[in-house]
Amino acid sequence: MNDRQCAEDPDPLHAHRAGALFVPVRPGPVGYCARLFRTPLGVRTAVAFTDEPRLTRTLGRQQAWIRLSEPAVRALVAPLGVVDLTVDPLMTAPGAGDRKAGPPQRNHRPARDPRPVDAPRATGTPSLSASLS
Repeated sequence: MNDRQCAEDPDPLHAHRAGALFVPVRPGPVGYCARLFRTPLGVRTAVAFTDEPRLTRTLGRQQAWIRLSEPAVRALVAPLGVVDLTVDPLMTAPGAGDRKAGPPQRNHRPARDPRPVDAPRATGTPSLSASLS
């Protein structure tokens, strides 16, 4: 196989999606970090959604999120040893802390970093969250 064939035939398992994805985040000690999940086989994975309604239906209205491109999501979680990215998961199991909500609430707004732009950014390992089934 030559270089031209490689450029024309991308690996379908790693095809990049056009546009920004909706990525669930959680509050961390100095801002927000990506939420990581586990597949049914126990492998850590990043999760992203192609639109806000899908994220809301799957993770709830209170789930904070940010918009990132697929390469940016992969680059964000790669230092943690996470290579899987699950886009638009169809089935989920409730997390340990999930409970039935009372009356409907407003949709959560995108996560905003409360620190000034020039504040130092600490890096840390995000904790694992709910399981995907």
